[in-house]
Amino acid sequence: MRLIPSIDLRDGRCVRLLHGDFDSETRYPNEPQELVAKYCGLGADWIHVVDLDGARDGSSGNREIIRQLTARNAVHLQVGGGLRNHDAVSEMLAMGVARVVIGSAAVTQADAVRDWIREFGPDRVTLAFDVRLDGSGMPRVATHGWREQSQLSLWSAIDNFAARGLVHVLCTDVRRDGALTGPNVDLYREAVRRFPKIAWQASGGIRDLRDLAALAGIEVAAAISGKALLDNLIPIRELRAFLPNA
Repeated sequence: MRLIPSIDLRDGRCVRLLHGDFDSETRYPNEPQELVAKYCGLGADWIHVVDLDGARDGSSGNREIIRQLTARNAVHLQVGGGLRNHDAVSEMLAMGVARVVIGSAAVTQADAVRDWIREFGPDRVTLAFDVRLDGSGMPRVATHGWREQSQLSLWSAIDNFAARGLVHVLCTDVRRDGALTGPNVDLYREAVRRFPKIAWQASGGIRDLRDLAALAGIEVAAAISGKALLDNLIPIRELRAFLPNA
């Protein structure tokens, strides 16, 4: 399993949200370029970047920062947030981003997204499904920066693409995101069981080595971590097993 550090951008700054709530923000003093250099130094070969302004309202205020980050050839960038049309996806890939992350559009424009996967290739597209568990434990997909809750289940959302060459899926349990309460291992175990050919990326709640080991044990492809790394909660020696270039 690969550890992918996450950098969330809002108004050009590195932040973390609690439970996806834009009113519950922690702002960090680190410059985005500084964090990329740090994570590259630790041995990361991929970094996940989220344009929160784009995710919330489709703005492109962080686009120039992302352009600068792509200049670091030592690391691959996986970037999402507000990529809701063909031009936005095409522009991001042309900037040098290795893989785009498609969230809301995978729910609201499924036909178009299937076309993007075919056009740009399945290795250059990650579908991101942010979920909240309902009263019965069913993961339901949230959209538009987690502000809108649909009744679409995660499993139905995947079914819309599974036969079209889908490879990469990032799943975030919104209620655990930024909370350091541990990942929803049961959710990801079921995801791997239902769709074993998909390279699952688990996001939300990671706090220590035990969480990383638990996710590795159920054979997810990658774990996304933001707050635990920003707050230096996991000793570097414990991260090395999950960082390919360490």
